[in-house]
Amino acid sequence: MTSETTQTDPVPTEAETELSEVRDVIKGARVVLWDFDGPICRLFAGHSAAGVATDLASWLESRGLHGLLTEDERESPDPQFLLRAVDRRRPGSDLVAELEERLTQEELRATASAMPTPYADPLIRTWAAVGARLAITTNNSPRVAREYLDSRGLAACFAPHIYGRTQELNHLKPDPHCINRALNAMGAAPTSALMIGDAPSDLFAARAADVPFLGYARNERKSKRLREAGATTVVTSLEPVLRLVRDLYRI
Repeated sequence: MTSETTQTDPVPTEAETELSEVRDVIKGARVVLWDFDGPICRLFAGHSAAGVATDLASWLESRGLHGLLTEDERESPDPQFLLRAVDRRRPGSDLVAELEERLTQEELRATASAMPTPYADPLIRTWAAVGARLAITTNNSPRVAREYLDSRGLAACFAPHIYGRTQELNHLKPDPHCINRALNAMGAAPTSALMIGDAPSDLFAARAADVPFLGYARNERKSKRLREAGATTVVTSLEPVLRLVRDLYRI
């Protein structure tokens, strides 16, 4: 009498499942669209964004425009939130143009102390080396992204495809305008692209442009925000992405 044993395939661990999901989302990417502040660096790591927002609010107040912002807007730590609020009330005005330039100058100052996102530099260089085309699609000034990339020796990996904030602030993400600009300039179909971002606005812009999305979250709070917004593939480090790209191209 013989006994038979039934063998079953091992159940993948949660980490293995997540890695498989990341592989699926990156393996078809021929064009990689990067948000700037977050996936590539922490722009305001050494130059407080909250301090910039306070300074912008104070500048408005010095011009007799205290009432242009609500109390919540004046207390926001996000200078872009403040800029958008002013644009909603004075769209296309010289005031908005000057405020945007002031924010750009603060962002440029911040590049000197920006903190590179771990593994971003080698991932960018590796993807470019294997033939992927890269672009920046950001709500920051394109001048700022270019300044930072130059300082890291990465500008050639993206040039000339750096798309950022313009005077038309209604085109900021979650509007897909900068993503569509990149796709059109590169002659790329949305399905051949991948957007890497760290905020719900990046996810919504990618979704509106029909571009697959990979979320990057440097902490649990950001990961939760992305997942609550509907992101299905989120990494807390770019290291496994770098490893997978090297594996896919047998580097």
